[in-house]
Amino acid sequence: MNTIYIVVPILTILMFDLGLTLRMEDFGRVVKRPKAMLIALTGQLVLLPLIAIGLGWLFHFPPAFFIGLVLIACSPGGSSSNIFSKLAGGDVALSVTLTAVSSLVTLITIPLVMSWVTAWVGDAVGITLPVGNLLKQNLLLMLLPVAIGIVVHYAWPTAAAAIDRVLSKTAFPALLLLITVFFIQNYRIIFGNIGSVGLCVIALILSAIACASLLSRIGGLRGIERRTVVIEVGMQNAAQAIAVATSPFIFNSQEIAVPAVVYSLVMNLVLLPYVAIVRKKSVN
Repeated sequence: MNTIYIVVPILTILMFDLGLTLRMEDFGRVVKRPKAMLIALTGQLVLLPLIAIGLGWLFHFPPAFFIGLVLIACSPGGSSSNIFSKLAGGDVALSVTLTAVSSLVTLITIPLVMSWVTAWVGDAVGITLPVGNLLKQNLLLMLLPVAIGIVVHYAWPTAAAAIDRVLSKTAFPALLLLITVFFIQNYRIIFGNIGSVGLCVIALILSAIACASLLSRIGGLRGIERRTVVIEVGMQNAAQAIAVATSPFIFNSQEIAVPAVVYSLVMNLVLLPYVAIVRKKSVN
């Protein structure tokens, strides 16, 4: 069974739930807090893909893994970042805004970056990117559920709050189910490359944390904003990357999805110690 049939409903639920929690004033923070927004989006949309390209070259990744690594780096912030920001004592409202804005901006940036990377490393081995299909799928799975969630929130606020309470508790177990199924189906590929892919993904996340922290300090952000930006840049939407990689209308490749699956596991292991450290510092 193609994992696309599992990841599509999971991704749709995640984006719908994001829409349920959005307020129009959330988008107003783009204007009210431009420095934090600019720093976070620069780290997430510019530096992270460049770091992924550099690491893919450094680790001598084959084309499928190279493309998959850049794909996860190009993806928007994941909904888990909002939870991690809360745990770290960050600015949850800012985190929600960053997740929403990056989800919208990457509708444009993912096709641009991935079409170039695929042509660069994929054409020689027959990997191509149908950009039109990518745009259609992202609009259907990313933008539409968010828009429906916003409509539900404003039309039926009480029901939206009740739905959000349920979905926020089921999203992570659903993502674990997706990862488990993918591992079972592709354990030979994963275990055969876990050393190089795992190390590369860890390097990607640590580099993202370091760059986001440095940019935040240079930009003079407050501690609560720095924590939020670091988490947002360090946690990408793995479900979207897996959906793009395994979609029969786009890459239709389990191999390209491997970096995103490994990333979805490793990011929690790396970010949890960071959350514990910043929580301890904020208490002291």
